[in-house]
Amino acid sequence: MRKYFVFLTLLPLFGCSHEHHFNTISPLPAHETLNNNKKTHIQQQMIIHTPHVQTEKTLPRKIILDAPLIKQNPELKYGCEVTSIAMMLQYAGTPISKIDLYKRIKKDPDPIIKSGKDIIQWGDPNEGFVGDMTGKKAGYAVFDKPIENLVNFYLPNCAVNLSNQPFTVLEDHLLDGYPIVVWTTGDYRLPDRWEAWKHHNQTISTPLDLHAVLLVGFDQNYVYINDPLSGRKQVKVNKTQFISSWIALKSRAISYQKYE
Repeated sequence: MRKYFVFLTLLPLFGCSHEHHFNTISPLPAHETLNNNKKTHIQQQMIIHTPHVQTEKTLPRKIILDAPLIKQNPELKYGCEVTSIAMMLQYAGTPISKIDLYKRIKKDPDPIIKSGKDIIQWGDPNEGFVGDMTGKKAGYAVFDKPIENLVNFYLPNCAVNLSNQPFTVLEDHLLDGYPIVVWTTGDYRLPDRWEAWKHHNQTISTPLDLHAVLLVGFDQNYVYINDPLSGRKQVKVNKTQFISSWIALKSRAISYQKYE
């Protein structure tokens, strides 16, 4: 709080402003009156002009990272996860190919058992890749924990598991300069092809139209992804729609962070 003191003939005047900037002061002319034949000076009047306060506008949160694009086909028909990881690791400066990652990723060896078109028994994508990634046989997917371990193999102690976090946390991570592998569907919409099968003593319930992409950017209304299946870079997708599909896929997200 700033105070301005003006000393006059008889009485001190002071004014204060609650603004954190300087004020301009405009004096009014002094006046004289007579009271009981005695001249009394009326103190000088003051008008305090406060400049118009302009609040600084907050710039919209947005970023697009220039991560390389790698296609999963033709070698890895079901290799969207490892191909997305290859894009992320190459962006991080680690020259690893999708085939290197295909060979290194942990796999669940349980074979598929079907009854007609229904899957009765198969592997657990939480433990390793389920099925054949090349597409020569039936293949499915792998979830975040085996991918996190894979990233740590090439970037020791640098993997960051952002699963089950609010999407704003992913945005903050992008703003820090790190792309993120996220799980969605092939058309980035809510999944509609659910399947369930037995794995030992548990039931695996998951959509078959699952997909993994590299999240490289966002703005107020859209997200931007490198899609290893369509082979398109920085694909612009409605943000609300994409987040809905991501949440339906259990909000899985893997990235990395390099520490000084």
